[in-house]
This record gives sequence, C-alpha cells and structure tokens, in this order.
Amino acid sequence: RFSDTIMLEMKVFREDSKAVFEDLKRRNMSDDIAKRVIQMDQEWRELIDEGNKLRSQRNRISREIGELKKKGKDGSDLLGEMTKIKKGLGDNESKTKETLVFREEARMRVPNLLDSEVPQGQSEHDNQELSLHGKKKKTKTSRSHQEVMELIGGADLKRAANITGRRFYFLTGDLARLEMALINYATDVLCERGYSLTIPPFMMKKEAYEGVVDLNDFEEVMYKIEDHDLYLIATSEHPLTSRFKDEIIEMKDKPLRYAGISTNFRREVGAHGMSDRGIWRVHQFAKVEQVIICKPEDSKKFHDELVANAIHIFKGLEIPFRVVDICTGDIGTVAARKFDLEAWMPSSLQWKEVVSASNCRSYQSVRLNMRYRTPEGTDFPHTLNATAIATTRALAAILENNQQADGSVVIPKVLRKWMGDQNLIKAK
Repeated sequence: RFSDTIMLEMKVFREDSKAVFEDLKRRNMSDDIAKRVIQMDQEWRELIDEGNKLRSQRNRISREIGELKKKGKDGSDLLGEMTKIKKGLGDNESKTKETLVFREEARMRVPNLLDSEVPQGQSEHDNQELSLHGKKKKTKTSRSHQEVMELIGGADLKRAANITGRRFYFLTGDLARLEMALINYATDVLCERGYSLTIPPFMMKKEAYEGVVDLNDFEEVMYKIEDHDLYLIATSEHPLTSRFKDEIIEMKDKPLRYAGISTNFRREVGAHGMSDRGIWRVHQFAKVEQVIICKPEDSKKFHDELVANAIHIFKGLEIPFRVVDICTGDIGTVAARKFDLEAWMPSSLQWKEVVSASNCRSYQSVRLNMRYRTPEGTDFPHTLNATAIATTRALAAILENNQQADGSVVIPKVLRKWMGDQNLIKAK
C-alpha cells in the first residue's frame, strides 16, 4: 500500500485515495482538501483530453485546407472553422494551466500519510511515554530558569526588549559561554558519528521553503524579508533538506548525514503563557540539527539512529528526560512518525520538549522533486531530521535542574572543557 511506502504523489490520490481519507480521519481532519485534489485532477485530465481532440481537429482541418489550396478550391468555410478551433484551444490551454495550479495548491496542503504505528490521540496529552532517563533532582528551591538567570547575571531580557521587542535576549558572561559549549559538544558528538558539519544560508526563497514545510507556517512561523522573495530560516533542517531541490543525488552504501549549525528565527504567533518568560520560547535561537537523506527501506533504522544520538547527548548533560511517541493529534503535517525528548522542569513540575525527531518519508522529496539514482532509474529518497541541541531550551533545563540553594549553577561535566574547566556558574 502507498501508505506504507511512498508519500503523496498524484498516483496515491488516483490509485489509493482510500488511504488518504483514512489518514485524514486518523488526524481528526476534514477530507475536503483531498476531495478537491481528486476533483481538480479529474477536471485537469478531462481538459487534457479535450485539448488533444481540439489539436487533432486543428491538424485535420489544416491538412484539408492545404489539399483544397493545391486543387485551387475555396477553403473559406474551413478557415472559419479553424479560427473557432484555435480560440477553443487557447481557452482550453489557459483553463488547463489554471486547473493544474489549483490542483497543486490543494495537494501541497494535504498532510503526510502517518505511519501505522503512530498512537491515536487528540492532543499532546495523548502522547505515549516510551522511556525514562535519569532521576528528577530534588532541590530545596524551585526557581524558574528566568529567576536563575537573574541570579547569575546570565541574560538581559529587559534591554533586549527595549531595542528589539519581547522574546529576544542578550546572553552574557558564563551563560553565553555555556551556549557555545553546548554547540561544541553536540557537533563533536555528531562529527564523531559520521555527520558532515554544515553551516547553511540563513534565508531561503519561498519556492524552496514550500518543499519542506506546511504552507500555513508562512503565516504562523516564518519571518519575511520585505521587498525580497526571502524568508529567515526556522531551522537548518529546511535549507539542508531543500539543498538538493530538482536534483538527482547519488546514494550508494551510505545515506547523506548532516549536522547543521544555524541561528533560527520564529514568529511564534499565538504562543502565550508561562513559556513566554525567560528564554524557553523566543524569536531567535541557536540550534544544532541532525538531517539524514536515505533510501526508503532504511528510514526506520535511521530514525532510531537520530533518536539515539539525541539520547546520548542529553544523557551526557545528566538532565532527567523522557522519550515520547507523538500521537496523531499532535504530530503536525510533515512527519509520518515523530518522537520527542522532554526534559524535566522542576519549577513547573512539567516535562517540556527539548528534541523533536521526525521521519518525513518521501513527503519533502516529492515536493522538492529531489530523487536518487537506482538500478531501475530514479526514486524519491526519505528525509529525516532531529534536534541535537536547541541551545535556549537546553540552557533552561540545565539552569533549573542544576541550580543550587545559593543561586549558583553546576556546569555539566561534559561541557567543562569549553568553560575553562570551571565547574560552577556563581551567583552575582
């Protein structure tokens, strides 16, 4: 079945539309958009047939006119018919192009087909816990990471807001060094495991972006550069995946593995509440991202590899966290299967997402027209991505879990070599 192998090429709608409708039902979504794709595709194919018939008539009449001219006879009646056919053909070609645009716009809005193992659920509360790592640390205090930042003088949110707006920040002193240590730590882990370190462009054209994201993200997430067809990236996954747009790539025995470092920009429209405070949910942050492009038959094992890398990184930080299987109501549009790592945040007594790992199957490669060479020709590869470290969230988790009664913060052992071997960030 298409739902087990490939993503939304048109043949999925034409030959296995039932799988699309069943998937939308699992997601608790209306099937109107899928029905529109099928309707527009049927109209488009009918217009193609109509256009072929008109061309055939045009060619036949053209031959008849030619024969009449050779015989010296009047072909004015046929010329009038030819004019009528040409007009009809022009109208047909215009409507055919327009219908194809409508079909593709609708098709781009149909979400990925979910893996059969994705748990059913309505919201994040229905995500399933798979494993627990570390113990929740008992502290005499339960200060929020923002309070801890103030005690160590690690960030200046007020002055950042004065010159930029809410959800921006200055990181200063040892906290800024700790962010750099996190980046160095994550990139070292990934490079040792065969990932190619890559710093991508921090802007992308809309056409390329449409290949890797839900189109609604342009309104909810993306920052547009005024007077340019450019958007600031929300994660390095996007340029790293769309890098091979409209290309045939070579993959022999190994997949393409990348570790992307970038500054990321997100509008976070509609987000509010406790997460607004501090540096947990911000408009600008640094991140090390994992990206794999592989053969379809290998994507499940490489999805496990991405999660294993993230588990290794957070075990090294000695932060209590858990791995969860994301349910149908929380998975989003692009992923067929997704796992999150959630760190324990003592101040709110909550598990909060620090890593997201997605198997997108061929959903993005189809949209990007990215193929790989096979013995039989070409096929669409599968694309996968996962956070290695999103620095602001990792910093917040460290501050909350490693805070001391006097306001100081214990630096994780794996990060100390990038901190001049100091073991503590002292309160001011």
